[in-house]
Amino acid sequence: MKNPPPFHIPANGLPHQTILAQLAAKKSGDANWRSGRIWSMVYFVNDAHLHLMEEASKLFLSENQLNPLAFQSLLNIERELVGMAAGLLHGDEATTGVFTSGGTESIMLALYAYRELARRQKRFGSGALEIVVPQSIHPVFEKAAHLLDLKVRKAPVGADFQADPKAIEKLITRRTILLAASAPTYPHGVLDPIEDIAAIARKHRLPLHIDACLGGFMLPWVERLGYPVAPWDFRVPEVTSISADWHKFGYGIKGASVILYRDMALMRNQFFVSTDWSGGIYASRALMGSRSGSTLAAAWAAVYALGETGYLDLARQLMEGCQKLRNLLETLPEIEVLGNPCMSALAYRTKQGKPDLFILAEAMESRSWFLDRQHLPDSIHLTLMPHHLPHLDAYINDLKAVLLTLKDQPAQLSENAAFYGLAARIPFRNLVKREVLRMLESMHTAPAEKDSVKKQLSWKSETSEAKTDAALEKPAGWKTRLIQRLLYFWSYKKF
Repeated sequence: MKNPPPFHIPANGLPHQTILAQLAAKKSGDANWRSGRIWSMVYFVNDAHLHLMEEASKLFLSENQLNPLAFQSLLNIERELVGMAAGLLHGDEATTGVFTSGGTESIMLALYAYRELARRQKRFGSGALEIVVPQSIHPVFEKAAHLLDLKVRKAPVGADFQADPKAIEKLITRRTILLAASAPTYPHGVLDPIEDIAAIARKHRLPLHIDACLGGFMLPWVERLGYPVAPWDFRVPEVTSISADWHKFGYGIKGASVILYRDMALMRNQFFVSTDWSGGIYASRALMGSRSGSTLAAAWAAVYALGETGYLDLARQLMEGCQKLRNLLETLPEIEVLGNPCMSALAYRTKQGKPDLFILAEAMESRSWFLDRQHLPDSIHLTLMPHHLPHLDAYINDLKAVLLTLKDQPAQLSENAAFYGLAARIPFRNLVKREVLRMLESMHTAPAEKDSVKKQLSWKSETSEAKTDAALEKPAGWKTRLIQRLLYFWSYKKF
């Protein structure tokens, strides 16, 4: 007889204030993003703006985006948001799209639409359909391709961390249905050479999707402020679709995004209709079904609260702050900024790996800075928001102090830093994947069930695992500690 689940519905409801107090207590151990010492995940303007979105979302908390005929208000709000996004990204009257729950849904819809289009065209030969992307593209493309039975072919990026158009073209086959690029890449904040990739798309008669989830609602304002931004949006004729997140630099609440298509001929491929269900005709424009109208209303409120002047002012502050931060970083002889960031996101590393990046990151965390560690190559990612601006000098001063300490007293890799380095550099990528899968499994498995589940799963044979462990020459128990460190590493990454 198995044990019952560890949680159950209470016999009687609790007072509302008790519930709210318990929820507040659950948050007490979360990362304190308001401190300005966490450099990702939260896109915050100020408390007044947050309060406005809270109030706007309450007005549409129960309204359902599933049926736009029943809730015409939501359809009207969506049309406004799609139209404003299309105008901002230089679309025209034919440009169309839908509001989605985030970048994952936007990109998945795009890949689904192009897969369906390719199936209808019947010109791509036999075998799995393929997409060709730069190595720096967001991993959600792999996730979507996995779910849609597409093959992803990744082209290496250049020394400047931009997509390499020649490398992309070499990977195109008769089964390629789509090219994709980033505006900009999340890891390094660099803009891919969209016009050069577009020329390849034109040559091979392929659609081109631009992942602008990070920069879609930032780059237009950066360009208006006079910063150099190469054309990347619908001004490039070969660009057929764009994904952009309202909940990032559109300053809405999560999850809010948009997928835009150049015209309805492309977008109609993402629609799904079932006519033989006993419940009636089912029609879906997006991936998600029932969902609250709250995020839609909050995004609308954010746009009308800020307006062009507000977005431009925020972009000005962030770009000036980013330039200041970059200048300060470049004064440090041990540090180099990667590539040429085009907006308020960048990455840096230590020159020639000295001091070790993971020792540096750990030392900064001992001073209460929470950093996004990256790999391929090892680097630290920073996305600036308004609440970071007062803390730039403090960040650089602490970074200088840490560098000086490590220069005078070279540190050995501690267990924490060693495991960060192992997660980033280990050559056995399948082993890392397996351990992360086990970590994810443990998050959703009751303690009493974990032993029985482990016996049923066969990620790898014991013989093969033993050989791998011996090759790594790690003491017993290292994998358990790696899982713990990977969980911490993963929890601060943007997915």
